[in-house]
Amino acid sequence: MPQRTIEVCYSPMLYPVYKSSESIVVVIDVLRATSAICTAFLYGAKKIIPVATVDEAFDYKQRGFLVGAERDAIKLEGFDFGNSPFHFMDEKIKGQTLVLTTTNGTQAIEAAKNAYKVVIGAFVNITVLCKWLSEQQRDIVLLCSGWKDRFNLEDSLFAGAVADELNKLEQPFKLGDSALAAMYLYQLGKADPDKFLLRSSHKERLAKLGLKEDIKYCLSFDKTPVLPVLEKGALVLMDQ
Repeated sequence: MPQRTIEVCYSPMLYPVYKSSESIVVVIDVLRATSAICTAFLYGAKKIIPVATVDEAFDYKQRGFLVGAERDAIKLEGFDFGNSPFHFMDEKIKGQTLVLTTTNGTQAIEAAKNAYKVVIGAFVNITVLCKWLSEQQRDIVLLCSGWKDRFNLEDSLFAGAVADELNKLEQPFKLGDSALAAMYLYQLGKADPDKFLLRSSHKERLAKLGLKEDIKYCLSFDKTPVLPVLEKGALVLMDQ
Protein backbone atom coordinates (compact mmCIF):
# COMPACT_ATOMS: atom_id res chain seq x y z
CA MET A 1 0.00 0.00 0.00
CA PRO A 2 1.48 3.39 -0.99
CA GLN A 3 2.35 5.78 1.84
CA ARG A 4 -0.31 8.36 2.65
CA THR A 5 0.65 11.98 2.04
CA ILE A 6 -0.17 15.34 3.62
CA GLU A 7 0.03 18.62 1.75
CA VAL A 8 -0.91 22.10 2.94
CA CYS A 9 -2.65 24.42 0.50
CA TYR A 10 -2.11 27.92 1.86
CA SER A 11 -4.90 29.62 -0.08
CA PRO A 12 -8.09 28.60 -1.91
CA MET A 13 -6.56 30.22 -5.01
CA LEU A 14 -3.89 27.49 -4.96
CA TYR A 15 -6.34 24.65 -4.48
CA PRO A 16 -6.44 23.61 -8.18
CA VAL A 17 -2.77 22.61 -7.80
CA TYR A 18 -3.63 20.16 -4.99
CA LYS A 19 -7.11 19.19 -6.13
CA SER A 20 -7.84 15.46 -6.20
CA SER A 21 -11.14 13.62 -6.15
CA GLU A 22 -9.42 10.94 -4.06
CA SER A 23 -8.12 13.12 -1.23
CA ILE A 24 -9.60 14.17 2.09
CA VAL A 25 -9.67 17.95 2.44
CA VAL A 26 -9.61 19.63 5.84
CA VAL A 27 -10.96 23.16 5.55
CA ILE A 28 -9.32 25.51 8.06
CA ASP A 29 -10.46 28.99 9.05
CA VAL A 30 -9.34 29.25 12.67
CA LEU A 31 -10.33 32.91 13.13
CA ARG A 32 -13.28 32.24 12.96
CA ALA A 33 -15.50 30.25 10.61
CA THR A 34 -14.38 26.69 11.31
CA SER A 35 -14.26 27.39 15.06
CA ALA A 36 -17.80 28.78 14.87
CA ILE A 37 -19.05 25.80 12.84
CA CYS A 38 -17.73 23.34 15.42
CA THR A 39 -19.31 25.38 18.19
CA ALA A 40 -22.68 25.46 16.44
CA PHE A 41 -22.74 21.66 16.30
CA LEU A 42 -21.71 21.48 19.94
CA TYR A 43 -24.80 23.54 20.75
CA GLY A 44 -27.10 21.28 18.79
CA ALA A 45 -27.30 22.54 15.22
CA LYS A 46 -28.61 19.82 12.91
CA LYS A 47 -27.05 21.02 9.65
CA ILE A 48 -25.13 24.02 8.35
CA ILE A 49 -25.46 24.96 4.69
CA PRO A 50 -22.36 26.91 3.62
CA VAL A 51 -22.92 29.41 0.82
CA ALA A 52 -20.39 31.55 -1.00
CA THR A 53 -22.38 34.76 -1.52
CA VAL A 54 -24.44 37.16 0.53
CA ASP A 55 -27.19 36.99 -2.09
CA GLU A 56 -27.54 33.24 -1.53
CA ALA A 57 -27.60 33.79 2.22
CA PHE A 58 -30.30 36.45 1.88
CA ASP A 59 -32.40 34.10 -0.23
CA TYR A 60 -32.29 31.51 2.55
CA LYS A 61 -33.16 34.22 5.09
CA GLN A 62 -36.22 35.12 3.04
CA ARG A 63 -37.27 31.47 3.19
CA GLY A 64 -37.20 31.43 6.98
CA PHE A 65 -33.80 29.92 7.76
CA LEU A 66 -31.54 31.10 10.57
CA VAL A 67 -28.64 32.66 8.68
CA GLY A 68 -25.16 33.82 9.63
CA ALA A 69 -23.43 36.32 7.36
CA GLU A 70 -20.05 37.99 7.85
CA ARG A 71 -17.78 40.11 5.71
CA ASP A 72 -14.50 41.70 6.79
CA ALA A 73 -15.02 40.28 10.32
CA ILE A 74 -18.30 42.19 10.77
CA LYS A 75 -21.79 40.67 11.11
CA LEU A 76 -23.98 41.86 8.24
CA GLU A 77 -27.12 43.75 9.12
CA GLY A 78 -30.38 41.83 8.84
CA PHE A 79 -28.89 38.40 9.56
CA ASP A 80 -29.15 36.27 12.69
CA PHE A 81 -25.46 35.63 13.32
CA GLY A 82 -22.05 36.77 12.30
CA ASN A 83 -18.94 34.65 12.43
CA SER A 84 -18.26 34.56 16.16
CA PRO A 85 -18.40 31.23 17.99
CA PHE A 86 -20.23 33.05 20.76
CA HIS A 87 -23.09 33.85 18.38
CA PHE A 88 -23.84 30.13 18.17
CA MET A 89 -23.89 29.43 21.89
CA ASP A 90 -27.65 29.74 21.82
CA GLU A 91 -30.48 27.31 22.53
CA LYS A 92 -32.43 28.57 19.52
CA ILE A 93 -30.10 26.74 17.12
CA LYS A 94 -30.78 23.32 18.63
CA GLY A 95 -32.15 20.97 15.98
CA GLN A 96 -32.06 23.70 13.33
CA THR A 97 -30.60 23.86 9.84
CA LEU A 98 -28.46 26.97 9.69
CA VAL A 99 -27.00 28.80 6.71
CA LEU A 100 -23.60 30.50 6.79
CA THR A 101 -21.56 32.74 4.52
CA THR A 102 -18.20 34.17 5.52
CA THR A 103 -15.37 36.14 3.96
CA ASN A 104 -13.01 33.20 3.69
CA GLY A 105 -14.13 29.90 5.23
CA THR A 106 -17.20 29.21 3.14
CA GLN A 107 -15.26 30.13 0.01
CA ALA A 108 -12.74 27.40 0.84
CA ILE A 109 -15.56 24.89 1.39
CA GLU A 110 -16.98 25.83 -2.00
CA ALA A 111 -13.58 25.32 -3.65
CA ALA A 112 -13.13 21.86 -2.13
CA LYS A 113 -16.68 20.56 -2.36
CA ASN A 114 -15.91 17.86 -4.94
CA ALA A 115 -13.11 16.22 -2.97
CA TYR A 116 -13.47 12.65 -1.74
CA LYS A 117 -14.47 14.04 1.65
CA VAL A 118 -14.43 17.54 3.17
CA VAL A 119 -14.15 17.94 6.93
CA ILE A 120 -13.87 20.98 9.18
CA GLY A 121 -10.81 21.63 11.33
CA ALA A 122 -9.91 24.10 14.08
CA PHE A 123 -7.97 24.11 17.31
CA VAL A 124 -11.30 23.62 19.11
CA ASN A 125 -11.70 20.12 17.60
CA ILE A 126 -8.08 19.18 16.83
CA THR A 127 -7.95 15.92 18.80
CA VAL A 128 -11.05 14.33 17.30
CA LEU A 129 -9.98 15.54 13.84
CA CYS A 130 -6.48 14.08 14.10
CA LYS A 131 -7.75 10.79 15.51
CA TRP A 132 -10.12 10.39 12.57
CA LEU A 133 -7.50 11.42 10.00
CA SER A 134 -5.02 8.93 11.45
CA GLU A 135 -7.45 6.11 10.68
CA GLN A 136 -8.03 7.04 7.04
CA GLN A 137 -6.18 5.39 4.17
CA ARG A 138 -6.27 8.51 2.04
CA ASP A 139 -4.03 11.42 1.13
CA ILE A 140 -4.86 14.62 2.99
CA VAL A 141 -4.93 18.24 1.87
CA LEU A 142 -5.04 20.81 4.66
CA LEU A 143 -6.76 23.76 2.98
CA CYS A 144 -6.14 27.11 4.67
CA SER A 145 -8.87 29.65 4.00
CA GLY A 146 -6.41 32.52 4.37
CA TRP A 147 -7.57 36.09 4.00
CA LYS A 148 -9.16 36.98 0.66
CA ASP A 149 -7.01 34.38 -1.12
CA ARG A 150 -3.81 35.50 0.63
CA PHE A 151 -1.67 33.50 3.05
CA ASN A 152 -2.46 33.94 6.73
CA LEU A 153 -0.50 32.87 9.75
CA GLU A 154 -3.17 31.36 12.01
CA ASP A 155 -4.54 28.83 9.50
CA SER A 156 -0.99 27.83 8.58
CA LEU A 157 -0.15 27.39 12.26
CA PHE A 158 -3.10 25.05 12.70
CA ALA A 159 -2.20 23.08 9.58
CA GLY A 160 1.23 22.66 11.13
CA ALA A 161 -0.32 21.41 14.36
CA VAL A 162 -2.20 18.71 12.45
CA ALA A 163 0.89 17.73 10.45
CA ASP A 164 2.93 17.60 13.67
CA GLU A 165 0.40 15.31 15.36
CA LEU A 166 0.07 12.93 12.40
CA ASN A 167 3.83 12.82 12.05
CA LYS A 168 3.99 11.10 15.46
CA LEU A 169 2.13 8.01 14.24
CA GLU A 170 3.82 4.63 14.13
CA GLN A 171 3.18 4.68 10.40
CA PRO A 172 3.37 8.41 9.72
CA PHE A 173 2.18 10.18 6.62
CA LYS A 174 4.68 11.40 4.06
CA LEU A 175 4.82 15.18 4.52
CA GLY A 176 5.16 17.29 1.41
CA ASP A 177 7.31 20.41 1.62
CA SER A 178 4.20 22.49 2.27
CA ALA A 179 3.32 20.32 5.27
CA LEU A 180 6.90 20.30 6.53
CA ALA A 181 6.98 24.10 6.42
CA ALA A 182 3.72 24.33 8.36
CA MET A 183 4.93 21.78 10.92
CA TYR A 184 8.17 23.70 11.47
CA LEU A 185 6.12 26.88 11.87
CA TYR A 186 3.95 25.22 14.50
CA GLN A 187 6.98 23.92 16.37
CA LEU A 188 8.19 27.52 16.61
CA GLY A 189 4.86 28.80 17.92
CA LYS A 190 3.24 25.96 19.85
CA ALA A 191 4.44 27.05 23.30
CA ASP A 192 2.27 30.19 23.05
CA PRO A 193 0.16 30.42 19.87
CA ASP A 194 -1.49 33.65 21.02
CA LYS A 195 1.87 35.38 21.43
CA PHE A 196 3.21 33.86 18.21
CA LEU A 197 0.29 35.43 16.32
CA LEU A 198 0.68 38.80 18.04
CA ARG A 199 1.41 40.77 14.88
CA SER A 200 -0.62 38.64 12.46
CA SER A 201 -2.98 40.72 10.35
CA HIS A 202 -6.29 39.02 11.15
CA LYS A 203 -5.57 38.83 14.88
CA GLU A 204 -4.91 42.57 14.80
CA ARG A 205 -8.07 43.11 12.75
CA LEU A 206 -10.24 41.23 15.26
CA ALA A 207 -8.57 42.89 18.25
CA LYS A 208 -9.37 46.35 16.83
CA LEU A 209 -13.02 45.26 16.64
CA GLY A 210 -13.00 44.32 20.33
CA LEU A 211 -13.04 40.57 19.61
CA LYS A 212 -10.20 39.45 21.86
CA GLU A 213 -12.41 36.84 23.53
CA ASP A 214 -13.09 35.32 20.11
CA ILE A 215 -9.36 35.06 19.52
CA LYS A 216 -8.78 33.42 22.90
CA TYR A 217 -11.56 30.89 22.30
CA CYS A 218 -10.46 30.06 18.75
CA LEU A 219 -6.89 29.39 19.86
CA SER A 220 -8.05 27.00 22.62
CA PHE A 221 -7.58 23.28 22.13
CA ASP A 222 -10.45 20.78 22.27
CA LYS A 223 -13.39 22.97 23.19
CA THR A 224 -15.59 20.61 21.17
CA PRO A 225 -15.59 16.86 20.43
CA VAL A 226 -17.34 17.27 17.07
CA LEU A 227 -16.21 16.57 13.52
CA PRO A 228 -18.33 18.29 10.86
CA VAL A 229 -18.32 16.76 7.39
CA LEU A 230 -19.77 18.01 4.10
CA GLU A 231 -22.52 15.76 2.73
CA LYS A 232 -24.77 16.67 -0.18
CA GLY A 233 -23.96 20.36 0.12
CA ALA A 234 -24.51 20.64 3.88
CA LEU A 235 -22.26 20.23 6.89
CA VAL A 236 -23.44 17.57 9.33
CA LEU A 237 -21.93 15.78 12.29
CA MET A 238 -19.85 12.80 11.24
CA ASP A 239 -21.14 9.54 12.63
CA GLN A 240 -18.08 8.20 14.43
